[in-house]
Amino acid sequence: MAIKSDKWIRRMALEREMIKPFEEGQTRKGKVSYGLSSYGYDVRIADEFKVFTNVNTAVVDPKNFDQKSFVDLKAEICIIPPNSFVLGRTVEYFRIPRSILTICLGKSTYARCGIIVNVTPFEPEWEGFATLEISNTTPLPAKIYANEGIAQVIFFEADEVCSVSYKEKQGKYQQQREITYPRIDG
Repeated sequence: MAIKSDKWIRRMALEREMIKPFEEGQTRKGKVSYGLSSYGYDVRIADEFKVFTNVNTAVVDPKNFDQKSFVDLKAEICIIPPNSFVLGRTVEYFRIPRSILTICLGKSTYARCGIIVNVTPFEPEWEGFATLEISNTTPLPAKIYANEGIAQVIFFEADEVCSVSYKEKQGKYQQQREITYPRIDG
């Protein structure tokens, strides 16, 4: 496996629409940075959030997920309650090539504030807006900013192509257009 550089990412984004919209450089002034970096791409979080709440005393169960566990919010700023989390989605839409696997890591600016971003890898031939899980590990409310950087995607190219891609196995999160709750195939 080899990590892909900014030149490769730029070419794939422009020629194959691997990332759309695509920001060719780092945007930083007064914002949490986003856009193309040396060996990755810093994604933005959209202005749509699902904020975890326990007002309905729901039990979190990935096999039988109760959507009443979340409150919908559309805003430029999202306040994450203490020791809680929100779901969001990227501004960018991805089309991952068959020979590529990505890892997405939270940005250090947020991590240093106790805000942790978890995103599973984007598998070969996965396509869609990525759903982001953002945890506030602090005992205080935490603020995140829509349309600014939240995580960095790193691209790895395999030595040979996989036998079955995410698209071919008809992955349950393929072509997601909105924040997607957990699903279990039955």
